[in-house]
Amino acid sequence: MREIIFDTETTGLDPRKGDRLVEIGCIEMVNRVPTGAVFHAYFNPDRDMPAEAEAVHGLSAAFLADKPRFAEKCGELLDFLGDSPLVAHNAGFDFGFLNAELELCGLAPVCLTRMIDTVKLARVRHPGAKLSLDALCTRYGIDRSHRTRHGALLDAELLAQVYVELTGGRQIGLELAGSPVDPIVAAVTVVTRERVYRPARPHAASEAELAAHAAFLEGIKTPLWTGGA
Repeated sequence: MREIIFDTETTGLDPRKGDRLVEIGCIEMVNRVPTGAVFHAYFNPDRDMPAEAEAVHGLSAAFLADKPRFAEKCGELLDFLGDSPLVAHNAGFDFGFLNAELELCGLAPVCLTRMIDTVKLARVRHPGAKLSLDALCTRYGIDRSHRTRHGALLDAELLAQVYVELTGGRQIGLELAGSPVDPIVAAVTVVTRERVYRPARPHAASEAELAAHAAFLEGIKTPLWTGGA
């Protein structure tokens, strides 16, 4: 099964108030295994970058000034997404911005039935626990030491690892016969060796061995088994 893990960076929190999408990072997974195919792009938002947003992702208006507009890349993005399920952390936020940009381009929105929200998955798996991406990376031992700021592609890569853990860890793919087989599991060949049964070897003492043993016993003075007599 093909799925896309994605994350976005924006100028703010609400596209209805004029905030825009400035970065998107997408990771392709098949049967929960990354294929190496990615889509990553920065976008010129045609507006200023609020200081509080820049503090989160480090993307300045000057950096984005020569980047393409979303409309210039949306066809390539939609081709990459295809009709696959889309996985995001707090997915309503990312879907909201993605669909707002598509609407500005006069295109149909991505159907919300394709949404998989890892926050909701984590809430079921770990009720009452912290559900941030950082917290889940810590819980599952995922290295995020290189994450000094938010970044769409980096966060998508971390989320892909979290998603695997949330949906069964590395044991996924051990499914019923007829179900799709995880490539990692399929790569393991189990070899069953035929057991060869051999007759028992003779173990009774020979006449010579019995005579040697008797002679040895005769040489023992006051053996314990005779009471020292």
